[in-house]
Amino acid sequence: MRVTSRQTINRHDAVHAISPIQLRIQSAVSTDSHLPATGPGATPAFLFWISRLQILHPQVHTRFLPPFTCELLSNVVPIMAPKKESDGLSAFERRRLENIAANKALLSEISVTAKNIIPDKPVPKPSASRKRTRAEPVVREPRRGTRMSSRLAGVTADDDVLKRKLEVESEHQAAENKAKRLRSGEDMHLGDIVVDGRKYTSSMDGLKGIFRGAQPGVRTFSDYDIKETTDASLKELRSQMSSLKLYEHWIPNDIKITPQRIYALSFHPTEDKAIVFAGDKEGAMGVFDGSQTAPEMDDDDDHIPDPVISAFKIHARTITSFAFSQADANSVYSSSYDSSIRKLDLEKGTSTQVFAPKSHFEELPISTLEIPAAEPNMLYLSTLDGSVGRYDTRVPDSLELWTLSDQKIGGFSMHPLHPYLLATASLDRTMKVWDLRKMIGKGDLRHPSLLGEHDSRLSVSHASWSAGGHIATSSYDDTIKIYDCSGASKWKPGQSIDVVPAHTVKHNNQTGRWVTILKPQWQKNPEDGIQKLTIGNMNRFVDVYASDGSQLAQLGGDGISAVPAVAHFHPSKNWVAGGTASGKLCLWQ
Repeated sequence: MRVTSRQTINRHDAVHAISPIQLRIQSAVSTDSHLPATGPGATPAFLFWISRLQILHPQVHTRFLPPFTCELLSNVVPIMAPKKESDGLSAFERRRLENIAANKALLSEISVTAKNIIPDKPVPKPSASRKRTRAEPVVREPRRGTRMSSRLAGVTADDDVLKRKLEVESEHQAAENKAKRLRSGEDMHLGDIVVDGRKYTSSMDGLKGIFRGAQPGVRTFSDYDIKETTDASLKELRSQMSSLKLYEHWIPNDIKITPQRIYALSFHPTEDKAIVFAGDKEGAMGVFDGSQTAPEMDDDDDHIPDPVISAFKIHARTITSFAFSQADANSVYSSSYDSSIRKLDLEKGTSTQVFAPKSHFEELPISTLEIPAAEPNMLYLSTLDGSVGRYDTRVPDSLELWTLSDQKIGGFSMHPLHPYLLATASLDRTMKVWDLRKMIGKGDLRHPSLLGEHDSRLSVSHASWSAGGHIATSSYDDTIKIYDCSGASKWKPGQSIDVVPAHTVKHNNQTGRWVTILKPQWQKNPEDGIQKLTIGNMNRFVDVYASDGSQLAQLGGDGISAVPAVAHFHPSKNWVAGGTASGKLCLWQ
């Protein structure tokens, strides 16, 4: 349809009613009336100005445009700018300004509230100005114990003399640090290796009078004693063991038997009095005589003298265990992570190295040491690299090493009455039983025959074999497992056996970093014929268990300020000792 003259917009009326945009539309319609207002023939210019008119003045365009044009505009979706208000601001801009004003009001209100809660700080009074004097710079010489660059040391590149001096000092310091950790193969006199400190005597007085009535080599326990033993009731046992009292002459905090954390502890076999040996992390050995009493003091005297304790630096690294030969009560054997075994002669006051690797720099850290009662010259040891060895002190270079595990062997023990049977506990989560009577393999692959093993959920810390044939283990799955191997005397060489725990006791074994690993230790030759073991308790007690897993006592007392993690029975007497991470000793008798 074409636009006729009757359908054109009256210019005179449009000037008063519509905007310049509408006038442009009117002009386009009047001058180009032959073009269609809608449909494919509509010009782009016409449609553009028509849409602008609809956006700005929707109430006007329907009066002046033809019906077809109105129909076209009804289908147009306008893309319009923000609507301007009467003050020239869009709705969006007005909303933004309102938000800014509201935020300012809120901040102002918060500021007023804060001033009411916290008063303003008083204005400091101006102080009299003091004239500052520039201090002379202090020249600090750096320590030369560790290696450093020449730039940090202040040495120029062409200063060869000073550069060489630094190198010599660095090498000397490194050699000193290494020497501190190397074992000494020389004989030591105890008077020369006394540990200094307020708690330790400067002499060997702590070793005097140990050997009254010693009977070297005399057995106090045998197979006959085991067969004839009849256990008393559990109530009587608990009453008997719980009656043990903590040493009363000095509190544990005053009995600092070693300077550092205790790793090894043992009673001397003498039954006359309690003589306790302890070894610490740095290789010091402490000796305490439990028969000494505190001197009587006046009421006016507040100072209580310390107990007599002797301490000697016999190893370069951690002492891991003590062993006593029944053939010589004067001898105390000790093993260490410094790869050596030393023999302490209490009568002569000397410490002699009896075993060490051939090379002074060879590492063979020893975790446990045992001496069979029937073979006083044979030393059996376990290492941190998974080996167990045998060494004859009468024959130099007689060490035999058997690789029994790919990982660390934390502890092992021998059957007290059948020393050809071994029990090992390893980081590989197993407890294994071995028979030395039947060796398998040749050369480096030679080892005792494996009789049986038991897997735990987590690593096994120690395996301890009692004279009654029970093996006790502790592991990080928070259990103490007791295996009944009472029929070991009937086992044939290399015979396969089933290793299954007869009793499992729940026990917190999570020692963490600062407490020595908890290990069960059987009483070797109990004079009452009752097989008992002891183990440290993380609640600052020492637990005592029977071979059937029943608990007999929980030993404690006033003044125990740390976990007595390393706990041992006297070989025959019902005396118990416990050592702490601070080097303190707890003694129950």
